[in-house]
Amino acid sequence: MAVTLEVTPTRKRRPLVVGHLDSPNISDTKLIRSLFFASQELSHMQPLRFILRRNSQSIIRKVKVLAAVFDELLRSHMVYWQSAQLCFEEMNIVMQRMKTLIEDCTRSSKLWLLLQIENVSFSFHELVTDLSTVLDILPVNDFNLSEDAEDLIVLLKKQCSDSIQFVDPRDDDLRRKVTDTIDGIKHQIVPDQSKLIGIFIDLGLLDSASLIEEIQRLEDETHDQIDERSRIAAASLIGLVRYANCVLYGPSTPSPHPDFRRHKSLSEANIPADFRCPITLELMRDPVVVSTGQTYDRESIDLWIKSGHNTCPKTGQVLKHTNLIPNSALKNLIVMWCRDQKIPFEIYGDGGVGSSTPCTEAVEFTRMMVSFLIDKLSVAEPNAVVFELRALAKSDSVARACIAEAGAIPKLVRYLGSDSPSLQINAVTAILNLSILEQNKTRIMETDGALNGVIEVLRSGATWEAKANAAATLFSLASISTYKRRLGRKVRVVSGLVDLAKQGPTSSKRDAFVAILNLAAERENVGRFVEAGVVQAAGGAFRELPEEAVSVVEAIVRKGGLMAVSAAFGLIRQLGEMMREGGDTTKESAAATLVTMCRKGGSELVAEMATIPGIERVIWEMIGTGTARGGRKAASLMRYLRRWAAGDTHETAATETQSIVVPTPSRIFNPVL
Repeated sequence: MAVTLEVTPTRKRRPLVVGHLDSPNISDTKLIRSLFFASQELSHMQPLRFILRRNSQSIIRKVKVLAAVFDELLRSHMVYWQSAQLCFEEMNIVMQRMKTLIEDCTRSSKLWLLLQIENVSFSFHELVTDLSTVLDILPVNDFNLSEDAEDLIVLLKKQCSDSIQFVDPRDDDLRRKVTDTIDGIKHQIVPDQSKLIGIFIDLGLLDSASLIEEIQRLEDETHDQIDERSRIAAASLIGLVRYANCVLYGPSTPSPHPDFRRHKSLSEANIPADFRCPITLELMRDPVVVSTGQTYDRESIDLWIKSGHNTCPKTGQVLKHTNLIPNSALKNLIVMWCRDQKIPFEIYGDGGVGSSTPCTEAVEFTRMMVSFLIDKLSVAEPNAVVFELRALAKSDSVARACIAEAGAIPKLVRYLGSDSPSLQINAVTAILNLSILEQNKTRIMETDGALNGVIEVLRSGATWEAKANAAATLFSLASISTYKRRLGRKVRVVSGLVDLAKQGPTSSKRDAFVAILNLAAERENVGRFVEAGVVQAAGGAFRELPEEAVSVVEAIVRKGGLMAVSAAFGLIRQLGEMMREGGDTTKESAAATLVTMCRKGGSELVAEMATIPGIERVIWEMIGTGTARGGRKAASLMRYLRRWAAGDTHETAATETQSIVVPTPSRIFNPVL
């Protein structure tokens, strides 16, 4: 993070005791040694190379003088008065602040530092002023220093007292070039390539890799800003660097490895349970609290309420009201976790990079870049261009809107059937990234060949990653209820997702299960998934993906009627094991599934559950130590077991007028109609 006036405020100096001291303290050798090592470390630091070079050089030269003085003090083994020790403590703090300032500037975005050049220059000057203050009250005459050392201190005091705040004219001129370029964008003036090259050479950003690293630092800077103006300024700089990287160095060359991902995906991350929405099991982007105190992702719970439900999905309690209260504390934790995991975090509907208001300059830079890439598709190697569109579409909502508005979706669809695995992955992933934006979902669904192309990749894609990203695209499109029904009616969608859930690697299975869970929210889709074997696919993944697999079975059984209960009969023992061994969410889902099966299936299912070894102990433990919802579900299971043991079969299946036949090895389990 860049060091600005706000980041390094003037420290409130405690009073230095310079009088009324009548006895010296024993010399603190550790303090002098600490000062010596700190001055040596600072002396050997490299000045900033491209901007603020003179400011950093000035401080390093002054500390080199102090290093020579502290070397002599360390060898003298003197006894110092308390006033001198207090001065040494102050000087130690000043030097630590100098070191921190230079390190922060080294790690910061160069462009951001350039825009903050006056504030950062003031921070350097302020430290010199603080050093001058300490030197003025340092009792040098009491140290018995050599004449050379005393001359050095006199020289240093004069240099510090004569120091003035300054901005290197070269830095100021470079800043003006950058701001002029950004101002020109407001009037849709395309930047001159030779001027762009000159700017980035002066900044030491000499290739595509350094520009990509600069973008990452600017994105980090955006997250650190608390005011809108600073966020917009950072967004403008990101747009400038992205545009320059694309125009000066051409579309990025994709990795030859088919599983390449620019950022870690959510499928690869171990998302903490508290960060998942209880409805979708996906990472929450905008967590909100309902009247029961439970937290959900805004989009999921809003859809739940608009669908006519008046209960809390997790607890089953009736909602006293439908107000959704933002859970800001949890959201901040999720944002920090995403940054640590290198996972892009964006609020749905966000207008720009970390900003609630689209930045005009960033939008124009993005439009110019998209136009450049679209033009390149007809003359350049398509894989590199499609990869760049994929990466750009992942960055923010502004880019997604600009890419779609430029007519890129029909062009991307052409490459979904490519024989090149890399090109196919880049095309389907670009469409996935575009689908995150709400209005782009309609564009994709209405583009000729787009949906069929994605479905074909799901069913016969060249790699598992391509199939998984096709499944994720369908999940994204299905967030609109009308599309959920439309997708669920397509046999190829249902069979493709189930096949992926059965055969794919872990990350691909997870994407498939999440998409299935979303589509299964529509009751009319559930029967098709049961017929396609989703229950067996989920049962086979209980150990590999317990939360996702058990949640799918719960949703299918809850909405699917007796046919779904029949299909899940063979999983009763496994569900009991999940109640014993799974995490809190898995235990809840397993218990809820068994409750639904007992309620719909009757005494035969309760009898099967009763044969699970130690089931009563598991249920009692869940009642005593489980979550609130899990405890309620476990209590319901215990009531079913008690009634069954008492022979009250009428009560066991009181809510169902039908019963089922217990399966035998030689017979398929079918409901008695």
